[in-house]
Amino acid sequence: MELRYLKDLWNDAETAGMDEPDLLRYRSNLLGSDKRLTNFGGGNTSAKVPSPDPLTGETVDVLWVKGSGGDLGTIKRDGFATLYMDKLNALKRRYRGVEHEDEMVHLYPVCTFENNPRAASIDTPLHAFLPFRHVDHLHPDWAIALAACANGPAQLERLHKETGIKLVWLPWKRPGFELGLWLERAVQENPDADGILLGSHGLFTWGDTSKESYLSTLRVLDKIGQYVLPRIEAAGEQLFGGGTVSPRPDRGKLADVLMPVLRGAVGNVIGHFDGSDEVLRFVGSARAKALAWQGTSCPDHFVRTKVRPLFVDWDPASGEEAALIAAAKAAFPAYRDDYARYYEENKYEGAPAMRSPNPTVVLVPGVGLFSFGRSKTEARITGEFYVNAIHVMEGATALDDALPKQTDIPSERIVDNYVALAPREAYNIEYWQLEEAKLKRMPPEKELSRKVAVVIGVSPGIGQAIAGRLAGEGAHVVAADLRAELAEEAAAELQAAYGKEIAAAETVDCTDRESVRRMLNAVVGRFGGLDLLVVVAAVFFPPDESGRITEEQWRKTFDVNLLGSYVAADEAHRVMEAQGTPGSIVLISSANAVVAKKGSFAYDTSKAALNHLVRELAVECAPHVRVNGVAPASVVEGSLQFPRERVMSSLTKYNIAFDQGETTEALRGKLSGFYAERTLLKRKVTPAAVAEAVFLLASPRTDLTTGQIIPVDAGLNEAFLR
Repeated sequence: MELRYLKDLWNDAETAGMDEPDLLRYRSNLLGSDKRLTNFGGGNTSAKVPSPDPLTGETVDVLWVKGSGGDLGTIKRDGFATLYMDKLNALKRRYRGVEHEDEMVHLYPVCTFENNPRAASIDTPLHAFLPFRHVDHLHPDWAIALAACANGPAQLERLHKETGIKLVWLPWKRPGFELGLWLERAVQENPDADGILLGSHGLFTWGDTSKESYLSTLRVLDKIGQYVLPRIEAAGEQLFGGGTVSPRPDRGKLADVLMPVLRGAVGNVIGHFDGSDEVLRFVGSARAKALAWQGTSCPDHFVRTKVRPLFVDWDPASGEEAALIAAAKAAFPAYRDDYARYYEENKYEGAPAMRSPNPTVVLVPGVGLFSFGRSKTEARITGEFYVNAIHVMEGATALDDALPKQTDIPSERIVDNYVALAPREAYNIEYWQLEEAKLKRMPPEKELSRKVAVVIGVSPGIGQAIAGRLAGEGAHVVAADLRAELAEEAAAELQAAYGKEIAAAETVDCTDRESVRRMLNAVVGRFGGLDLLVVVAAVFFPPDESGRITEEQWRKTFDVNLLGSYVAADEAHRVMEAQGTPGSIVLISSANAVVAKKGSFAYDTSKAALNHLVRELAVECAPHVRVNGVAPASVVEGSLQFPRERVMSSLTKYNIAFDQGETTEALRGKLSGFYAERTLLKRKVTPAAVAEAVFLLASPRTDLTTGQIIPVDAGLNEAFLR
């Protein structure tokens, strides 16, 4: 088989000995790994597998089909639903017509084979009723470009003449039982077809074996690519009506400035930015605004991107930061009004309540594409989906020619041969009762979900404990430290525990404003903004034999412990103010800020000043940002602030016996035990206890608390405030 754009990755050595379900999983992973073939979570694959009935022992056909919510690229064997084919076919007798097709979904569990807990997707009948052992249903950009053409049926006729590939055209129909019957009938009427193209939706191909289905899918898609891609290339600079806006040379800086503003306007989301060449070409084109207004076509796209993106209409040639921010803010009210109108005009009796009227995709000429979601993964995928939509639009518009257009499409829905899904059909997908039920079945979000936290100072002990506590409550966490290896270690632990995209590492010197600003710009670029800042970074210099430290050490102590906290908080406040959303800053102080004693003169006074800095910042950052502090007593466990030499010095100071051969942790245990005995509660102060206090102040549970210092000292009466 000759392929021009795609590559046959099937390896017979890898598949030797696999049974049919594993071959289906293998095929699915190959198809899903190439995003030209299908988007994340999109498409379905299936196999009809002869299997012994566990009750009768007779051989029956069982449909293995991708389960609801699965992703082809990563699906495993247990990601497929399994259903009796004879029972699925029997459902045809129960079917009462398209007005009642949603009720059929509630009967799919009755058809389950071997009590498989994987829920069957809405696409199940689309696979069940096609008379082929193996079926692939994908959402490739090249094919959807044809499906989104105003002259789609005529394009398929010419595709057949030029490539020999025969595809049957089916007009748009929402996925469900009725569409499954349409597909069955289409194959009966066109037994020589190579596949079926669903208007505004996707492609169906098939085969008698798993490998044959895979190769058939590649062959059909490569031929479509041979038809579509040369026409896109021929359009050249005139694609989308030609470029009218050049990419701004400072677009990275503009994105950093604009992202928090957009995130604040969208509300309670994580952000993602795409400034790729393909995005910039589209957003800077003459027809970008008109095409964006039409919306997307494939239902998988607009379920995430909404009915249309927000297009920021500004002049990149003469506008500066302030002009861009003003234009973006001015665009939101009109977008929300339009979305509310779309909802009201299309809602049906018993429809779900209107969801957020804010966009999930924002297009900015000269700058790029901003996308938003509940998590970094969702925000990134939403952006990727709109890039898919751009590819669809470039294909559909490049195929504009004299071929006859479909007569049932209103002219106002056609832009340069591109046809988006009709608003009512888009609404019927977005506010589908089945989709609403799926949303309600999702587990509740954690308390800090959709929040972005930065922890400065993530060495073992308090810093890493705080980062873990915030991530455990759903926050996206940036682990920042002067030492890159510590930041990377902390981030790697969070990623292993909570997901690759939940955490990141940054190097920062909190005493250097430019370093802090660069770090926060990186945070904004990665996650969209900032909600929580925790500053743990501090230094302590043990005194010499005379009980003193040098003046240079004094300066360093105040630089890190006081100035560093101020600079970090001040820059974080700038980002939070741009968002206009509630924020929380927590500075780690110490019980030593109140207790006067020998041996830590500089450290203690720096922390005493930090306590008042908390109060000053609380005044400065109000009303949107709360500022509080946590003052632990000495936390010895795992802390780099207590190296072996300092621990032994302290043990000697307190006349606590120890052996030079003891491990550092054993020595730390003796010292922390001594500290515990000085407290009212007789308990050690641990990193976890400090992290719990930080979480409390960072969370909405204390949203009326600011300017306060919370002690975590197990009852150190010397630290009682007088």
